[in-house]
Amino acid sequence: MDKLSIEERIKAEVYNFSGLVGVYANDFRGNIIEISSAEKFESASCIKVFVLAELYRRIHNREISPNEVLTYNKEHYVVGSGILRALDMGLQMTVKNFATLMIIISDNIATNILIDFLGVDNVNKTCRELGLNDTILHNRLDFKKYDNLGTTTPRDYGKIFEMIHNKELWSPECSTEMLNIFKNQHYNTILTGDLPSYFLDSEDTGDEELIYIASKSGSMDNCRNDGGIIHTPYGEYVLTIFTKDFKDKLYYDNHEAYRFGRRISRLLFDQYLSLKGCIK
Repeated sequence: MDKLSIEERIKAEVYNFSGLVGVYANDFRGNIIEISSAEKFESASCIKVFVLAELYRRIHNREISPNEVLTYNKEHYVVGSGILRALDMGLQMTVKNFATLMIIISDNIATNILIDFLGVDNVNKTCRELGLNDTILHNRLDFKKYDNLGTTTPRDYGKIFEMIHNKELWSPECSTEMLNIFKNQHYNTILTGDLPSYFLDSEDTGDEELIYIASKSGSMDNCRNDGGIIHTPYGEYVLTIFTKDFKDKLYYDNHEAYRFGRRISRLLFDQYLSLKGCIK
């Protein structure tokens, strides 16, 4: 066994982590890294990616229009992330706008509106049809009724981003639209945490944006997760990092799950750039 392989170096980076880390990475050049990638994790808000996939399936099949208008009502209200809980009930927006809020600021109310509109069973049926057999949306968001939101694996999560990267999720047009939504993600808690800010912020530097991330993170008391597509001048790779069973349930920026997750992301990032488009 090569004790300095990328897999072994990742394991060394997280040796002192109090919980379990699952990793899936694909550089689209025949190299895949899997560490506990088939382990089932609480999805937290990462399940919203699969809700978006079901929405675009229906759009692709012309069953609904992205411009169809939905209404935020009392039954959709839930605490947690997002902006809609600060706005008046009765607000009306298009399906696509609710979906955008669900992803880029992880709005929980927007998520409930879409889950009620699409149906839990339909989301799960689509996951099975896509071969994502370890992914399930358990219920809508209701912290008083339910302890869990969804279950998935680092591998399943990586696979859906692979489909988007390959323009295979329903159609090239649908895949591109979803990619553009993920590129506007505000909560890159793990994947970008230790990456060089200079390359990620063309607005401030004035230079071309060399690197962008199209991703969706998710956190609950028992998990801290992140995953998506990392674009570089050498190409793109998919990376998903899931964590669970850690001792500290509190939320703060320097939580060990974030720290160790960021180390993994930076390690793979440096490896990918140094090998000019390969992760191993």
